[in-house]
Amino acid sequence: MYKRILVPVDGSETSNRALVAALQLARDNGGCVRLLHAIDELAYLSGFEYSGQVLEAARKGGAQALEDALAIAASSGVPADTKLVEVAGQRLGEIVAQEARDWQADLVAIGTHGRRGVSRLVLGSGAEQVLRLAPVPVLAVRTPETPAAT
Repeated sequence: MYKRILVPVDGSETSNRALVAALQLARDNGGCVRLLHAIDELAYLSGFEYSGQVLEAARKGGAQALEDALAIAASSGVPADTKLVEVAGQRLGEIVAQEARDWQADLVAIGTHGRRGVSRLVLGSGAEQVLRLAPVPVLAVRTPETPAAT
């Protein structure tokens, strides 16, 4: 059913939960995964002298997130590859949608924090963008809520 699963990763717990779900689906269906990390170059450019260093740090962080996710995939026995995308001014949803088309993905698996209300308005929702723009089905994996303190 789902043999080519695209998984945007950023190294967070939420992202890793989506990866684990994608790996289970791929293993059950004899599929593979592509791990994707996107860097918006415009977000790191400024008139300041250090903007190049900040962009380089973002590249290193993205490469590390991909390396860590690839290690998780390798331990599961599911074939996986990685792609680091550097673009200027595109939103996550647009990048993921384009990669899903280019790679001919059957499914996108993405982590979501499940934010609502003001926090969603202020912080935005990359997962929501992906849900709206992806040309294939999207599996949104939510991080469990933290229990209320007693």
